[in-house]
Amino acid sequence: MSIPLDKLLRDARVDLVLSRIEKDSSIINDVINYLDSDIRSIRFNSIFVLGELSQKSEAAISKLIGCLQDTDWSIRRETARALGKIGKIANNAVSPLTKLLMDEEVSIRKEVATSLGKICYASDECISTLINTLKDQDEEVRAEAAKALGELGSDAYNAIPNLMKSTKDVSWTVRTASAQSISLIGRESTKAIPTLINALEDEDWRVRYRVIDTLAKIGEEVIPNVLEILNHRNPTVRKGVIEVLGELRISKPEIINNLANMLFDKVESVRGKAVDALRSIGREAVPTIIEAMQRSNSAMKRLLISGLMGIGTDAKVAIPTLSDILIIESTKAFIRVEAARALGKIGEGSEEAVNALQESLTDKKAIVRREAALALGKLGSFSSVAVPSLIKALNDKNPDVRWRASEALGLIKVNNPEVISGLEGLVHDVCDYVCESAINALDNITEE
Repeated sequence: MSIPLDKLLRDARVDLVLSRIEKDSSIINDVINYLDSDIRSIRFNSIFVLGELSQKSEAAISKLIGCLQDTDWSIRRETARALGKIGKIANNAVSPLTKLLMDEEVSIRKEVATSLGKICYASDECISTLINTLKDQDEEVRAEAAKALGELGSDAYNAIPNLMKSTKDVSWTVRTASAQSISLIGRESTKAIPTLINALEDEDWRVRYRVIDTLAKIGEEVIPNVLEILNHRNPTVRKGVIEVLGELRISKPEIINNLANMLFDKVESVRGKAVDALRSIGREAVPTIIEAMQRSNSAMKRLLISGLMGIGTDAKVAIPTLSDILIIESTKAFIRVEAARALGKIGEGSEEAVNALQESLTDKKAIVRREAALALGKLGSFSSVAVPSLIKALNDKNPDVRWRASEALGLIKVNNPEVISGLEGLVHDVCDYVCESAINALDNITEE
């Protein structure tokens, strides 16, 4: 014998109730009738079930609206939540819900604000109600009101001035939600650009992150404004503006040239952001990065090479410069290491890259020799011309070089007696990881 529905509701066995409804939708009417129950738990769980059913609960809307006046505050809150889950077909609940924004219980006001965002169309009533809620004394309620305005979409553009004010709220959650909603509303959001740029000075990184994202989503229209403050006195703002330009990934000369100037900012973190932005722009920024390397100190040159590496094969035009750095120019081992790594990333199909890496297998610094071997392996079969040099590197006094040289030979897969003999000589190397690499390389080369 099945358990009575009222007992399931009283005992909060919502899963079983939903299961029954799935088999027999007529049970929804029974659940609706239990909204009149004198037992609080039955009323509460009936409301919860109806909310979980979403639009299938359309017939319950009028009764649920009545539950918004229940004397139990938790019933009022759960009803507000359920109406929100039902969605826009519950639009006639807007006015009764709005009255609950005056409720003393914070959690009710918060739930009402959330539900209005799901139920409302961008009517004057909804927009004005949510704008007023942006002034609620509780920060969570204000944040939900800001989010709800964003959910109304482009027709809520009249709320943008109020959301702009809320980007200066004392609460970071409200500031963040306001910036996000300005972006979601979209239409006429260019009005908010000056305020959003001012918000780049916000002390909370989460707000700045959201503001940067919003400016980038607004699109090309922000370019004149952000370029205008690229040299802002506050380095945090300069970094934010640079991030916006990087997110836009627009390769206009004026953007690339301005970012090139920021490569020489007095603040290291700003310089790093400029490299990141140029990397995001990609191929069109490569000549600018190459030019900047000619007048950069070692630390900056390393960052720029890393930027080229991030661009990948689209940075092939930089191969001659990187080759020169690797074998001629740089006296700094860490720069040569970075150049070797970059060539391994972008040098596919380039004889010049392979030749430079091969020559670096005799570099005076073991770390450079190691990275050169690793890069040759990454270039695969195209590095076959370097096999004799890699065989010699199998006898390097540094185990890391032997390790990477054997690994590279396994990836290049040239099967000849010299390669096999050299690798077999490492099978009993004093370093376990060298032995393992040699065995793996032999397996790779000899596999059918």
